[in-house]
Parts: sequence; C-alpha cells; structure tokens
Amino acid sequence: MSMTQQILTEHRINQAKDNDVEISHQLLEPGTFIQSEIDLCMVHEQLGGRISKEYAKLGLDYIKSPEKIVYILDHWVPSPDVRAARMHQEANEFAKKYCFNKQNILGENKGICHTVIPERGYIIPGMVAIGSDSHTTTYGAFNCFSTGVGATDVCNFFATGYLWFKVPKIHRINISGELPSGSFSKDFILSMLGDYKTDGAVYKAMEFGGEGLLNLSISSRITIANMCVEMGAKNAIFEYDKVLENWLNCNKYLQNRDTGDIRAVLPKKDANYELEKDYNLGYVQPMIACPHSPDNIKPAAELSEIEIDQGFIGSCTNGSLDDLRIAAKILKGKQVHSNTRCIVIPASSDIYLNAVYEGLIEIFLESGCTVGPPTCGPCIGGHMGVLGDDEIAISTSNRNFQGRMGAKTSKIYLASPASVAASVIEGRITDPSHYFD
Repeated sequence: MSMTQQILTEHRINQAKDNDVEISHQLLEPGTFIQSEIDLCMVHEQLGGRISKEYAKLGLDYIKSPEKIVYILDHWVPSPDVRAARMHQEANEFAKKYCFNKQNILGENKGICHTVIPERGYIIPGMVAIGSDSHTTTYGAFNCFSTGVGATDVCNFFATGYLWFKVPKIHRINISGELPSGSFSKDFILSMLGDYKTDGAVYKAMEFGGEGLLNLSISSRITIANMCVEMGAKNAIFEYDKVLENWLNCNKYLQNRDTGDIRAVLPKKDANYELEKDYNLGYVQPMIACPHSPDNIKPAAELSEIEIDQGFIGSCTNGSLDDLRIAAKILKGKQVHSNTRCIVIPASSDIYLNAVYEGLIEIFLESGCTVGPPTCGPCIGGHMGVLGDDEIAISTSNRNFQGRMGAKTSKIYLASPASVAASVIEGRITDPSHYFD
C-alpha cells in the first residue's frame, strides 16, 4: 500500500464486517469511502467567520474531542479593521464556550498556522490532520496525511470526532539530484505546476520519495507540500527519512510533548500508483508564475523587462528562517530599488526572534525593507502591503489570482525568496543565479 492508504487504513473506523471478520485492508482502494479518526484539527479565523455560525445551526452544547483542536489567529493579525476584530472576538468566545484546551489556544501572536503547528510539535508522522484552510496539505512534509476542509466538515468533526474521506488515487513523485546554486524548492514546485497545471492532480495524493529527498530540507518540503494544493491535490506526503528524523529530534517543543512512539511511514513494495513521475532537481532553474495563475510558468530570465512596484518575502510557503537567510544573503550591503518597496514577514514569532539573533532583520532594515509581525496579511490582500491599481508585485506566496493581494488591476508574480530579493534590488524581475556565483 501507499503511504496515504496505510495511514487512512489505520485510522478507519466503523469498518464493515463479513461474518464478524473485518474486511481486508486490501479493499481500501482509491475511490473507497471511509470514516476516519482525526488526530488534529486546526482552526483559525474561519472559526469566527463561518464555523461558529454553522455549528450554531446544529444546536449542540458540546464538542466531541476538544483536546484535538488547535486554535490560532493569523490571517488578519493584528486586526486591520473592526470587522476583523469582531471575527476574532467571536472565535475567542466560541473557544471559551466549548472549552478548548488552554495549551492548544495559540492566540494571535505566534504566527502563521501552517508554520506554527508543526514548529510547536503538534504534527508527527502517521497522523491524520485536518484544517480550516486549503494549505493544510503543508503538514505532509512531516510524513502524515493532512488536508484542508470546509466549515461544514469542521462542524462534522466537532460534533462526532471523526470525518469521512474518499481514498484518493496516488501519484508517486520520484526525486533525484540536487538543486543548482540559485535554484530552490519554490522553483521546483513551480516547475511541477507547469507540468500538472491547476487541475492535474484534483483529489490525488502526491507522494514524494527518492534519493533526492536527502537534498531537500524540511523548510523546502514545506514549500512543496504547501503548493501541491494549487494543482488540486487532496494531500501531499513525504517519506520518512534521516532529514525528518533529525528535525523531530531537535524540535524543542516535541521534547516536552507526550507523543508516544513515532512511527515512520514508508510505501510498501506492493504499492500501486495511478501515475509515477521522475524529477531531477539538477535541471531546475529559477521559475516565475505569471498572472493570474500559479501554473502560468516561465523562466525568470525571460521576464527581465517587467518592472515591479513591490516585493513580498513571507507567507506559509516561504517565510521560514531558511528563506529569510536566502533573501538576506542577497540583500546584505545592497539597497531596495528607489521605485520599489519590499515587505518581509517572518512566518512565526520564533522565526522572527531567530532572525533578530542572526542579524537578518538588521540586514533587511538597512537595505530599505519594511519588516512586519508574523501574519498572512500581505498574501491575502488583507493588510500590511495591499496593492494599488495597476501595481505589479513579485511574491513568495502561493497564489496570484486576480485581486488576491489588492486591486483587481494589479498583477502578481510568484517566485522564490532569492528571485524576490534580487528583483527588489534591481526594480524588475530578476534571475538570481548571478548572486550566487
């Protein structure tokens, strides 16, 4: 069985029986509908925006498994207007009313959900995790099944403690090689999007393996798993290996949690895949997603005539400490172009602190960047960097839909932190390769 099938099999409940003998695991094939135990449910602003309203319609005075809920605010933090403040109030009132575990209420000062949840040790291999955000596929970087769900499904979990899934078909992605200097995991996943397009993996499980994984850091895997949803994937999952093992062993928050034995999930030899694809990282070049779709991919070198108004380095896709280090390496001793502004948002408070300790924030400020607190604000066009009419931005975020970051007439180009840093220096889209010569 594949990794996805193994995890869903182990979490299946209310299994049909024949003569009191449980149906064989082999019957858990793609297309099968199952009820699944849930190990963790992440909720953010949607708790106050839609979930609480939908749950009120059920008239229930309990939540089945409050200890499995992790609640965080991140999209409109700090509140940019009264509407956002009221949404936060409603979410906080719901968490209090239904007795969410205090240690699982992370508030609005920890950072972006998809960075903070694994960072603080809530995710371990083999879990089934859901979240009220489409980019919950991110947690598959940690060898688990994770997927985003809507308000109705969250309410279903709140009421019953479980959720139904259709077992997805599996695509196996075999990774080999090592990324060239100047190319990064964002360039790789953009290249994949160019192949798959935004509808090429609808309700598929994207399973990553191969010897090349050892050349991808955890932050690189986060970027890739995060953006698999942009091709329609139900989930993305990376094989357990030494890179992940070392990360788990070094995580200070996990050391203080009773997680039990961590079980590595690897594909079985009999695993069947709908499709297998091979990618050699050595052939990846700096890539850009052009307006208005993440799959509208072109090499950065072909777009050098496009002038930009704003660069954004951050988001759940590329706001890690590794990402900030990459950008700072390019920006050190240089200045943001006079016709361009650059916004830098560390993805969590821990990352922000480490960036301060390492001198990265100083580099950003001295180069003319604006550094903000951990938030999703610029990525969603909510605040702290909204684009005006006809403005052009190059961003490390995951979506460039029309109007995503501000005015409908604005344009967004998606890129790696290196490409964004190089571009804000030169005031136009720039292939960053020569900064690594």
